[in-house]
Amino acid sequence: MNKSAMTNIIALALTIIGYSNQGSGEILMMTGLFALSGGVTNWIAIHMLFEKIPLIYGSGIIPNRFEEFKRGIKKLVMNEFFNDDNIAYFLQQTQDKSKASIQSKIDYEQIFEKLTDAIISSQLGNMLGMFGGKKALEPLKAPVIEKLSEITQQIIEAPDGNLSASNIDDFSKQIETILDSRLQKLTPEQVKNIIQDIIKSHLGWLVVWGGLFGGIIGLAISVSQTL
Repeated sequence: MNKSAMTNIIALALTIIGYSNQGSGEILMMTGLFALSGGVTNWIAIHMLFEKIPLIYGSGIIPNRFEEFKRGIKKLVMNEFFNDDNIAYFLQQTQDKSKASIQSKIDYEQIFEKLTDAIISSQLGNMLGMFGGKKALEPLKAPVIEKLSEITQQIIEAPDGNLSASNIDDFSKQIETILDSRLQKLTPEQVKNIIQDIIKSHLGWLVVWGGLFGGIIGLAISVSQTL
């Protein structure tokens, strides 16, 4: 049983026990009633993040803002992950090295991790955090590493091997194509499930704290009435 359900069940039990003992159980009933109110309210708010409720404005935020989420991720990756400076730096590392040396020394996994860390620490990190933080970028890892390796190979085998604006522009366009392809395959239901798997269990603490603080308020009110 998850923490949200357990919190509400305990609050409901306190309410029933207090109601069954009129007089002496009033404090217990008020404590349970306020705890149940706080827990259920927060549980409904969490549910409304992921599900659309008829006639309730603002419910279903995640599936409703699906297209904005896709555009935001693309802008984030292209502006912070693969901007011209980062691309130029990476391509510069491939110059004046042999094919064997490059392929053996470049750690594409580390490059991906470092660039991901840069995104998380940027001003856009908070937005990405709403969708699972670094885990939200994991689906891009394999295709990005594959494309990095492919571009590196092309640069190594190029006749002049010189870094130019056209190299950077071509690299950027290919990365953008990868992003568009991957994001187009995501459905609102898939995004909702991804976010649920990552953060919903943690959001259960909102129900626990809602129940706890609600119970404290109910206890304080009932005690003050008896004084």
